[in-house]
Amino acid sequence: MRARKYFEHVASWRVVIPLLALQVTGTNSPAGPGIALTHASVIDVGRGKARDDQTILISGDRVLKVGKTSRVQLPAETTVIDATGKYVIPGLWDMHVHGSAIPYFSELYIANGVTGVRDMFTPMDRIQSERKAIQGGKPGPRIVAAGRIVDGPKPYWPGSVSAKDAEEGRKAVQTVKEEGSDFVKVYSLLPREAFFAIAKEAKRLGLAFAGHVPESVSAAEASDAGQRSIEHLTGVLTGCSKSETDLLHTDQSLPRVQRIAAQIQVQLDTYDEQKAHALFVRFRRNHTWQCPTLTVLHNIAWLNEGGLSADPRLRYLPPEAVGFWDPKRDMRFTNAPASFWVNMQKAERKCQEVVGKMRAAGVEFLAGTDVLNPYCFPGFSLHDELARLVDAGLTPREALQAATLNPARYLQRERDLGSVNSGRFADLVVLDANPLQDIHNTTKIRAVIANGLFYDRDSLDKLLSEAETGAKSQAKIEEPP
Repeated sequence: MRARKYFEHVASWRVVIPLLALQVTGTNSPAGPGIALTHASVIDVGRGKARDDQTILISGDRVLKVGKTSRVQLPAETTVIDATGKYVIPGLWDMHVHGSAIPYFSELYIANGVTGVRDMFTPMDRIQSERKAIQGGKPGPRIVAAGRIVDGPKPYWPGSVSAKDAEEGRKAVQTVKEEGSDFVKVYSLLPREAFFAIAKEAKRLGLAFAGHVPESVSAAEASDAGQRSIEHLTGVLTGCSKSETDLLHTDQSLPRVQRIAAQIQVQLDTYDEQKAHALFVRFRRNHTWQCPTLTVLHNIAWLNEGGLSADPRLRYLPPEAVGFWDPKRDMRFTNAPASFWVNMQKAERKCQEVVGKMRAAGVEFLAGTDVLNPYCFPGFSLHDELARLVDAGLTPREALQAATLNPARYLQRERDLGSVNSGRFADLVVLDANPLQDIHNTTKIRAVIANGLFYDRDSLDKLLSEAETGAKSQAKIEEPP
């Protein structure tokens, strides 16, 4: 129950962090008439090439022009920044996070070059408040948000919108739309009738729906119904199994961790290459995006081993939050048998393999981490996810696309996001090394431009310092009675 209380309280945390007031060399304010990065190597993420000796001219929150440095005329009083030897990529997106309303998390995103996030469960009033602060000059990413989860009649997480049948499913979609949600997030315990009603109503109202494949629905059915993205590969291993029908009717009276452990063993024992390929082709045909969140799958699989607790990035999170990552305190893993952890580790390795096969089949990917779940750190873990995608079989170019161009395509905002081109938002990351050669180079950040605001390395380090201070000063979360 402690983990439930944590998620109820977490979106209301508040930390007062003063905005930086720095000058041109280390600024987070618009550079007057304009700012120009000169002599940079611009990464074309679509083609997977670096364009050398480029100048990027920025005016306000938009890129005004990109071209050969010798050919770009700079207006008078432009602030010029020499980017010789640097590589410029579009701002990164983490497409699966929680807790975007936690103020200093925004700083952590910007410090790591993450200029956009898709929040999967935070009340919209808190999202709107954070958006307003960011629009007012507070360092922070663009936020696309689901608002409240839509789940079954006995929802897994407090604060969800519940739906037991088709009528309540339709009403749930109307509710989250009225609350200002950008899309509908469906969850694991939805009954079939409610799920398919949600799919139809979301389409009628012009909303995308995404999330978990409910336990009552197959991954193929979810894809055919128009589910825009599948998170965490939910339902995928079941959909690749010769025993899919039996798995969809597993005895729900079993304790959850025992049920999951048993299901994983069956999934692995009955995995069928032909069924898997057919499912992946269906995903490709339906444009069902996959946000595999390999980082959280890895972290949960190895959570009971204890090695993750030495991560130095823990200093950026409140100790009380980290305490909820103890499997002995998290309601999802309490009393988990040894077979649960063994099978979770097997499943993690299988999921890596499946991502590679999906990639070969042409399935479309989004990079996401599941921030606020065990050892998923705001901003930092997006780079972990990119590396895991490469380990799973994607090229560095494809992994980079999953955090830049693909989110723009997914959100149908290619004219604004996802590439370093004229007319796009001035959301950029300046790197010391080429990420197309080694995806780990996305961590070698020299500067970030977010919504036209420029942060040099000193500014980014100050944001990290502010976030660390905020984490230490965070008030303790009350335990439930």
